Amino acid sequence: MTVGLVIVSHSAKIADGVCELAAQMAPDVPLIAAGGTDDVPPRIGTGFQKVQDALVEAERGSGVVVLTDLGSAVMTAEMALEFLDGDARSAVRIARAALVEGSIAAAVRAQSGGSLDEVVDHAESAIVSIDPGALEPFVSHGAAVPSDGPAPPAAGPSVVGEWDLPNPMGLHARPAAVLARELTDMDVEVSINGVDAKSVMLLMSLGLGQGRKLSASASGPDAQRAIDYIGDKVTGGFGET
Repeated sequence: MTVGLVIVSHSAKIADGVCELAAQMAPDVPLIAAGGTDDVPPRIGTGFQKVQDALVEAERGSGVVVLTDLGSAVMTAEMALEFLDGDARSAVRIARAALVEGSIAAAVRAQSGGSLDEVVDHAESAIVSIDPGALEPFVSHGAAVPSDGPAPPAAGPSVVGEWDLPNPMGLHARPAAVLARELTDMDVEVSINGVDAKSVMLLMSLGLGQGRKLSASASGPDAQRAIDYIGDKVTGGFGET
């Protein structure tokens, strides 16, 4: 059983789209869209009954995390919680997180078996401040850009590795989720190109395209296992080559 997610948006299309995107990285997580009003077809707004039904559908025994877009979506979700009985209400959390980034991070953690609190924490820590102008495009058609070397190691003895990304789209959403999901369950401190390799959003923010250098550094009991795993996935093109 995994934690379920309910995506509440004023737009049915946005809610459906966020679920579709997150499902690519977390295929076993219940992702229930609650977008638009209760009308058929739904109008722009939020529907109390739609949210309430989604909370019931998403619950598979490990709790539910709700992610919302605008303020009134939070209000609607809170109202729906008030109509649940005590035990059911205690198993639901409303994450204070950006809808898209938070949903992806939460789904990846839920996929790897995270607890209700862990899934909420991942959702709420998913905001990444980046300068889009500083990022390389996801697809690199030129020569590989030289790396500055392996990322700074964590404290203590470390294991490092460095590889060229061979797959056409580089470290895009799905490969980032594959790495973050597996590494989260290892007893290791691990970074990729200077960011926490257990954070799918930080990995995606690197914008590493085909031919770029991916440098990893790991320390802890599972350090070698982590580096071997990263190396296997990268050299195998994440199954995309």
